[in-house]
Amino acid sequence: MKIIRTELDKILIIEPEIFHDSRGYFFESYSFQEFNRFGISIRLVQDNQSYSTRNVVRGLHYQIGENAQSKLIRVVTGKILDIAVDIRFGSPSFGRYTATELSAENKLQLWLPAGFAHGFSVLSDDATVIYKCTKPYSPKDERGIVYNDPELGIDWKITTPIVSEKDRSLPLFKDIKADFIYE
Repeated sequence: MKIIRTELDKILIIEPEIFHDSRGYFFESYSFQEFNRFGISIRLVQDNQSYSTRNVVRGLHYQIGENAQSKLIRVVTGKILDIAVDIRFGSPSFGRYTATELSAENKLQLWLPAGFAHGFSVLSDDATVIYKCTKPYSPKDERGIVYNDPELGIDWKITTPIVSEKDRSLPLFKDIKADFIYE
């Protein structure tokens, strides 16, 4: 595995080593030993999978408190633009985002620790996304930021977003609480 640092500290792109032969390919999508070698010592407790069609935007989501989630995100079919927004008050990159194209073809994964809001847009006809979480889903701790917040200025790389009513009604970035403090 190869780790690629992004412009936001703590957000990492993981590039697996892929072994090809006449039958197809094989790669390790997760290895505790390899992740630990890169300083990511985590306990994964939940796998989530979503299927979406072109132009769907999901997010921006996060959880707070004892159920704050770190996530390992990858795409098994299609292509997405994965977004991580720094919501750690006091961080030098507070309010900035990073955008990473994840696809079945490139097999890249994104490591997103707690303290970042997460969302994605679907760039292909459809996409299946799998993400492993360090904490289970907790409705009482669920929070979010509206996807089209003008202060964040995220370019989702699509023209006609399809967004759930729940995600369209999320608060603006300026209205989030200081649930995460930069250390």
